Amino acid sequence: MAQTEIELDGLLAFPLTPFTEDLELNLDGFAENVESHIAAGAGALFVACGTGEFSSLSVDEVAALLAKARDVANGRVPVWVGAGGGAAGARAGVAAARAGNADGVLLLPPYLVTGPQDGLVDYVRYAVGDTSVPVIVYHRSTGVFTAPAAAKLLDIPSVVGIKDGYGDVETMTRIVTTIRALGTQRAADFLFFNGLPTAEVSAKAYAAIGVARYSSAVHCFAPEIAHRFHRALAEDDNATMDALLAGFYLPLVALRDETPGFAVSLVKAAARLRGDKVGTVRPPLIEPTPEQIDRLGKVVENGFAVLKGL
Repeated sequence: MAQTEIELDGLLAFPLTPFTEDLELNLDGFAENVESHIAAGAGALFVACGTGEFSSLSVDEVAALLAKARDVANGRVPVWVGAGGGAAGARAGVAAARAGNADGVLLLPPYLVTGPQDGLVDYVRYAVGDTSVPVIVYHRSTGVFTAPAAAKLLDIPSVVGIKDGYGDVETMTRIVTTIRALGTQRAADFLFFNGLPTAEVSAKAYAAIGVARYSSAVHCFAPEIAHRFHRALAEDDNATMDALLAGFYLPLVALRDETPGFAVSLVKAAARLRGDKVGTVRPPLIEPTPEQIDRLGKVVENGFAVLKGL
């Protein structure tokens, strides 16, 4: 599949995975969640990925989420799905994505272990197999690539991009520059994404190195703020970005950083404050305390106040 066919413009949304009180999958709640993202203007949906608690889901649950998302989206936006973990599980996930007519796959890192750079490239090659479904490789955790290794991913036809969740701008600069310098159409079309938690905080720095696309967890509970920041980034409106960063994003990040896993837990709590039926998180993630939820509500309230004043 040619990369020119990949439509991943606009703000990328990663729907939460709703659970019932006994932590079973809530597909009705998920359908509402998907529809709200589309109605808010998401450019594409990535279901059952990091924000969607991929690591806690079974293969059947991922397939059910993909099927429901495609049914609700009905072609209005692209629907991508997560795969990854152990090599065999990642390969099965990519195959399931193809069988489920996903528009693409976000390939998460290998489970628990890591290997040399050639091993990481082989992990991607093994997971992809001979499938034609487009794949974005998530660069983070046990799957951190050097620039030369990242360039080798272009030898795997289905790999269309890299999403950075590692957070080292120098490393990402090396990767982007090395790939673009290849001078081929394939290298020119290759996609790069900022996939850091609360990506807006690093969006200006990443845009400066040619990585303007990013995913927004804030879109799960405050899409109005997320879209206003996204527009400001595109327009190089530093005054608006700085106001939203100071009045909303930085306080949100400070609260997020208090507890491991809050990049998901806090987002779910904020969505519940909005009235969304998303339930709680599966372990080992934990819920915010009542005091933290109270502070979260004030952070979000202040974010909307800043937005109103722009």
